[in-house]
Amino acid sequence: MTRQIAVDVAIIGGGTAGCAAALNLAKKGMSVALFEQKTVGSQASGVNFGGVRQHGRDLRELPLSLRSNEIWTDLPRLIGNDCEFVRTGHLKLAFNEAEMAVLEQFADDTRDLKLDIELFGRNALHKRFGWLDKTVFGASLCSSDGQANPRLVAPYFARAARAAGAHIHEHETVTGATKNGADFCLETRSGKSVHSATLLNVAGAWAERIAGWFGDFAPLQPRGPNMQVSEPLPYRLNVSIGAVGGGVYARQIPRGNLIFGGGYGWTDRDKIRARAVVENGREATKRMVTILPWTQDIQVIRTWSGIEGFLPDGIPVIGPSKTTPGLFHAFGFCGHGFQLGPVVGEILAELAMEGRSVISLDNFSIQRFST
Repeated sequence: MTRQIAVDVAIIGGGTAGCAAALNLAKKGMSVALFEQKTVGSQASGVNFGGVRQHGRDLRELPLSLRSNEIWTDLPRLIGNDCEFVRTGHLKLAFNEAEMAVLEQFADDTRDLKLDIELFGRNALHKRFGWLDKTVFGASLCSSDGQANPRLVAPYFARAARAAGAHIHEHETVTGATKNGADFCLETRSGKSVHSATLLNVAGAWAERIAGWFGDFAPLQPRGPNMQVSEPLPYRLNVSIGAVGGGVYARQIPRGNLIFGGGYGWTDRDKIRARAVVENGREATKRMVTILPWTQDIQVIRTWSGIEGFLPDGIPVIGPSKTTPGLFHAFGFCGHGFQLGPVVGEILAELAMEGRSVISLDNFSIQRFST
């Protein structure tokens, strides 16, 4: 039996951005239905490293990142939980002069944005962070960055959205969507028929398929983080760390567990399955031990992965459809969308209600892939 649903805005995808959009729209009095094929936050939003960073971003993303940084501080008021967000700072490491030049250039490029980037040469670095191996050449620190628990963020946004009146449908796959006249018509696997004036495509690694239903194109590829967590260790790592060019990243939570990763896991987008790759985990562990010698005897107690969407130019698609009025996309966050989720939810709500955002989205248009 088909069940009919009519709302102002339909959302496909239950990551942080989708749930934050549902919350913002419901608080403005809009009727909202969100559809997630598994559970909210079960893929990119919930399986990532948990770094809440502005540091080292593509400069085109920084206006979004700066605004989102303010929202993270306000989570207890917005969603009733801080999601273990702590401003520990993010320390990005360099291992030679060329990599140090990259950090210096970023500091120079962002000077007017007041990111408060602090540069460290070898001697100053090892005086301040004595737990680093002496082979680290230099680093830069963004003290306003932090970390949070990815398992909590999207579910708490979804809980707040429900409390505000949004309808969150989990384990509900949208199998097709069209636009007939003024309305979008969505069909779900369980037999729901949904009609809405506006459609938000926030479906992560599956989003380019939904875009394709309307003739929009983006060359998105699925990948998964290769994540690990250790047994509790004595607490030493009081900042989150990364390296120029990637390769390894790590943070330690107050109870002592070290969360770290590097490389990619195995993913099957069609079956919605992912797992860590043992060999890649070993390589990431070796790199981490080189940086943090005191971790050489750690015991890994869990590994995991998930499915994220990557685009070739390293920045997401955010904004209106090229072909279909009322359709808005936000996907392809290339493994660094966790920090941006709350602000993307705000932006999607602005687009749905007003057709534009107060932050320029020109760099993120899906039309850049039209050729």
